[in-house]
Amino acid sequence: MTGRGPLTMTNENTAERKLLWAGLAILAAAFAFGGGGSKYGSANLIVQLIALVALSFHRAAFFDFWRTAPLSVKALTGLTILLPVLQIVPLPASVWNALPGRELMIQSLELVNANDWATLSVDPIRTLLALSAIIAPLAILTIGWQAPRGTLITLGWFAVAIGLVNLALGVPQVLSNSEVGVLYPENPMPGVLFGTFANRNSTGVFLVGALAFAALLLVPARFQQLGVWARPAICALLLLAILLTRSRTAIVLAAIPLGLVAMKYILARLGSAASARAAWVAIIPAVLVIGAVGMLAVTSPGRVAEVVDRFEGSGTDARVFIWEDAAYSAQRYFPVGSGMGTFDDVFQIDESLENMTLRRAGRAHNDYLEVAIEAGVPGLVLIAAWLVLLAGLAWRARKARDRWIAWSGGTFLLAAALQSITDYPLRNQSLLVFGAFALVILIRFGTDEAGRPARTEKQA
Repeated sequence: MTGRGPLTMTNENTAERKLLWAGLAILAAAFAFGGGGSKYGSANLIVQLIALVALSFHRAAFFDFWRTAPLSVKALTGLTILLPVLQIVPLPASVWNALPGRELMIQSLELVNANDWATLSVDPIRTLLALSAIIAPLAILTIGWQAPRGTLITLGWFAVAIGLVNLALGVPQVLSNSEVGVLYPENPMPGVLFGTFANRNSTGVFLVGALAFAALLLVPARFQQLGVWARPAICALLLLAILLTRSRTAIVLAAIPLGLVAMKYILARLGSAASARAAWVAIIPAVLVIGAVGMLAVTSPGRVAEVVDRFEGSGTDARVFIWEDAAYSAQRYFPVGSGMGTFDDVFQIDESLENMTLRRAGRAHNDYLEVAIEAGVPGLVLIAAWLVLLAGLAWRARKARDRWIAWSGGTFLLAAALQSITDYPLRNQSLLVFGAFALVILIRFGTDEAGRPARTEKQA
């Protein structure tokens, strides 16, 4: 006779609750304190400390990830941590003096007779801060790896609730022309929804991820009847929030979850015998939805029309001039880079006088270009490897029973990758944590997990 007694079941339930509370704590802290980016070091420290505390209670989850996760995921996670670590390892003067782009450092240090050992990074403190930013996403990744699927579903709906909180915070921000409720006032934009972020593009791409979760996650059994009307209502509110950010990229990227919903609906109507060709046919309604939204935007007055005006005025975008100077910086530090987190320092040297304004660029507004400056070829290769891995995981998920849930996580990762062409979504703690959680969703629900331990096989 086999089976588990009441005591074993109680212990498992207690362990699951602890994992749930740890995940909730990290997500809540990340969105409450982590949306301001590198300028808010004290707030970021709070997120990292809470993540460390949560991880200290789940050391087994940390080691379980490194023992049982797919080799490709472990390898890329380890290399992502190793890259900034290597950049702050002291090197003899004969080595770092030969690195490209170090001429000004050499001259400055020779003036004070201090040309001795130094790091690859031109500012090791900033690189150390960049390394510390990995703490919170690593915590949610490892805790989420051990958590049961039902717990992950609950955490996903908690992220949706955070999206609605951002809308609630954003309404007074919009109605007061950013005079009330703005948490990060250094970048005032009247009539724009920021929520808990300093950058409206970050708000927008997070809401795209929350929209994907709201549309595609399973509704817990006890809320099935409520979910019939609550799910479309929540999706509508999140779409409204995305529009209120007036973020061009977020509005376009909202087409990804809308397209997935349309595809899921069509395939469900066609039945289980639907062929691969039918899957392509299902894209047609997604295109129609996107076209309808576009027509609405063109013909509607008010805030939507203002967003359209911003699309039409993109030719004068100052980012074009930033990219020009940033490309020069990338060439100057090629192939090893200047060190993670050092863009703002090195860019000031290479910014051309004709492109200079009263405001500092702060970021390259193209994360791939910024990584090329800070990490050179190793950083670009690492990004390429991550993109290949994510594409492979998403493709493999097509055969999984819970593929739509897996693709809800993949939606945010794709949206972040696309937005990184014109912005820097993963440069704050909130979206780093959310990205790690989305990765867990993609991996865990993208396979049927027949070989995982029994504690992770429970379904929502």
